Amino acid sequence: MTLKRNLFLAGVIVAASAGIARAEMTATAINDLNVRAGPGTQYPSVGVATRGSQTLLDGCVAGSNWCRVDVNGMRGWVYAQYLQVDQGGAQVVVDQNRDDLGVPVVTYETTASVAQAEPTPGDELLGPVGSVEAISPPETVTTYVETNPGETISLGGDVVVGATVPGDVAFQEIPDYQYRYVRINDRPVLVDPGTRRIVYVYQ
Repeated sequence: MTLKRNLFLAGVIVAASAGIARAEMTATAINDLNVRAGPGTQYPSVGVATRGSQTLLDGCVAGSNWCRVDVNGMRGWVYAQYLQVDQGGAQVVVDQNRDDLGVPVVTYETTASVAQAEPTPGDELLGPVGSVEAISPPETVTTYVETNPGETISLGGDVVVGATVPGDVAFQEIPDYQYRYVRINDRPVLVDPGTRRIVYVYQ
């Protein structure tokens, strides 16, 4: 059975503009991120690539921030701004350096066998991702979060470090701590109240 036939049975056809002989490109996940079945948040998550995971980068969709990767044998799609590649000893973000890195262009075509997860009408979305300083919360904060779970807020998009939380979402104060706490899509996160960006995601 040919590779193309296998991909068709899986519900996806991916075509790279570069030749098959092209060397594999290794990228590192900057943050914890969802690996999705297709290039968009409307597709279901097939797993999570944790921060620092090494991935094999197949390529990215032209004019899009979505790239196809293989991480620990799990194949799927992630945001290009969450991936970095070594370029001459310096770590550079894929999204900002695709041309310089020579990242192949891939296309995505769904077939009838692909089940898409449609967002609920009216769902609020997490805002754009920006760079934030990574933190490691002290044990006292972790204990506070575990003992004060609170209600979960449902938002569309990936719950990752750097994502912006909508302005109407209320945060919970943590005693003697500069960051706030909220549970998004049943995942506890710490947020900078000034920028409203997520600075830490509990697993």
